Amino acid sequence: MDSSGDGTTPILFEKRDGIAYVTLNRPEKRNALSPEMVVRLADVWDDVAADDAVRVVLLTGAGDRAFSSGGDLGTLIPIMMRSREPADEWEERLYARRSLLHKALLRNDTFFKPVVAAVNGPALAGGTEFLLGTDIRVAAEHATFALTEVRRGLIPGGGSLARLARQLAWVDAMEIALTGEPVDAAHALRIGLVNRVVPAAEVVPTAERLARTICLGAPVALAKSKEAIVRTNGRPLDEAFAIESECTIANAATEDAKEGPRAFMEKRDPVFQGK
Repeated sequence: MDSSGDGTTPILFEKRDGIAYVTLNRPEKRNALSPEMVVRLADVWDDVAADDAVRVVLLTGAGDRAFSSGGDLGTLIPIMMRSREPADEWEERLYARRSLLHKALLRNDTFFKPVVAAVNGPALAGGTEFLLGTDIRVAAEHATFALTEVRRGLIPGGGSLARLARQLAWVDAMEIALTGEPVDAAHALRIGLVNRVVPAAEVVPTAERLARTICLGAPVALAKSKEAIVRTNGRPLDEAFAIESECTIANAATEDAKEGPRAFMEKRDPVFQGK
C-alpha cells in the first residue's frame, strides 16, 4: 500500500490477505473530504461488507500532515447545504443522496467488519467524526483531535453527538464537543479516544499488526462479535442478552464454529472459510 499518496485518486483501496486497505489520498488538502471522496468511500464500504474474504479494514490518511481535516469547506459543505448546484458526477450523486455522507463516515449500526484506524496526523472536525466510527485506533505522537464545528456555526452531526458520550466519559465528551479545542495524542490516550500512541513511522505498521492479529479470527465470529457489541450498546440488559444470544446462535451455525474447536483438538491452525 502506498501511504505517501500521489494526489490523483482521492481514495486508495486494495484488499490483501483478508485486510481491506483504505487510504484518504488528498494530502495536498490535508485529506479534506471532497464530494468524490465521500461517494467513493460509501462505495468502498458496500464492497467490503459484501466481500466474505475481508475480515478487517485498515483506514489511514496519506502523508503525515493530517489524517483528515474534515469536510472540504469549499466543495463538500456547499453541496451538503445545497447552496450551489453540482458541478460533476460525484457532486450530482451526493446532491441527490446526501445520506451518502453518513455512510462514508460509518454513521450507522449496520457495518460489522472491524475497522482499525492508523491516525497519521491531525484529525479535525469530520476527521474525528470518522474516527468515532472505527473500532481500534493507533495514533502518531503528533496527532491531534478536535470537533471544530461549533466554531463554524455548525454541529458535529456525522455521528459524534450520538457516539462521544458512549465512548468517553461525559465530561471529556462535552469538552471536545463544546470547546472546539484540539486535544493532543497523549490526552486522547488518557481519555480512551485512541488505543495506542506511537512514533509517526510506527503508526501504519502497528495498525497493520493489529489488523493481522484480528485476521486470525473467523470472519463470521469477528463480524458477529462486533455486531453484538454495537447493537447492545446502551440497551437494557434483557434486550442486550437477547441480541447477544441471537448473534451467538447465528455464529454457532457456521462451519467455522466447528472448525475452530476441531483444529484445537487436532493441534493445528484452523482453516476458516467465512461460512
